[in-house]
Amino acid sequence: MNSTPFIRPAIADLPGSKIRDVANAGLGRSDVLAFWFGESDEVTPEPVRLAAADSLMRGETFYSHNLGLPELRQAIARYSSQLHGAIGPDRIAVASSGVSALMLAMQMLLAPGDEVVAVVPVWPNLTAQPVVLGACVKRVALRPHAGAWTLDLQELLAAVTPATRVLLVNAPNNPTGWTLSRAEQQALLDHCRHTGTWIIADEVYERVFFDGPCAPSFLDIAGPDDRLVVVHSFSKSFLMTGWRLGWMVVPPAALDAAGKLLEYNSSCAPVFVQRGALTALALADSFVPPLIARLQAGRDRLLAGLQALPGIETALPAGGMYAFFRIEGEPDSLALAKRLVAEHGLGLAPGAAFGAEAEGWLRWCFASHDLARLDAGLQRLAACLRR
Repeated sequence: MNSTPFIRPAIADLPGSKIRDVANAGLGRSDVLAFWFGESDEVTPEPVRLAAADSLMRGETFYSHNLGLPELRQAIARYSSQLHGAIGPDRIAVASSGVSALMLAMQMLLAPGDEVVAVVPVWPNLTAQPVVLGACVKRVALRPHAGAWTLDLQELLAAVTPATRVLLVNAPNNPTGWTLSRAEQQALLDHCRHTGTWIIADEVYERVFFDGPCAPSFLDIAGPDDRLVVVHSFSKSFLMTGWRLGWMVVPPAALDAAGKLLEYNSSCAPVFVQRGALTALALADSFVPPLIARLQAGRDRLLAGLQALPGIETALPAGGMYAFFRIEGEPDSLALAKRLVAEHGLGLAPGAAFGAEAEGWLRWCFASHDLARLDAGLQRLAACLRR
């Protein structure tokens, strides 16, 4: 209930982060192995850090173009075109983080009372953003089968009607690792063309995919004028979580609106951060594949260990950087996550943080270059299961 009447109820009633709730219980404890946040334990590559530092030393501390440095937008367009076919810089808007790009897309498309259909469970920020703007969110749930999460495509298609303003999809998915097949993407795109629905596709994990160089993307099959906004980030594939830089691919006709919203939200991304991103893109071919190989090694090590423990249900994720699992007889994920921190020094994210559909599950980020650290975490989980 809203105890602060001068604040909009939609804002006052937003739930706090359950991941932060668990993390706060373990902050300051050197004995905690923390796997609760979605980031690698590797630092940003040195050439990227040096490029940003050089930019600062040159005095590049002023505003830039709302849409991003022209040379960065061109580099992003080249990078995206190599993965998905021709995409011009007239479709690229640089934003101060992927989550900011998602919010800009929501602001561009949604009015109070509009309907959003979201595939869940999902990172809670995505479904909170439409609520902040006064839109209504209809949730269509993935369902687990032997630990693997799957989509009922017909259920989703039935949920998206001409009254649906936006279909919101995150694939590869945080937290489940589920991803869309090409056939499912095509069916959704065709259906949304028929209903007039916009698709906002959060594809920040597209390179963190273990069955090829890139996960299937709506950009592979959509035309430049389709009602599609695809959001990306430098955070995951380039180890730049703290840099807060992302971009979105929009229809050319929407670029001017994106620029206006950028002005009113953040004006522009910092120039030195964009210089670092330029270097990251220049290194993409040599840097990203080995990073994904390291992530896959972590995935395989952790999943093998989890599947060897009694009473655990999980499956190998095709994408993302998370093992998502549940333990027999443990229905309260928040209470379990807090107990794991307090009694065993193991920091995991509770499934309830991602919606009621994920209650009873836990998320473990396997983005660790030190496999022994994952092994130590498994030993602590095994100790919990023995009690």
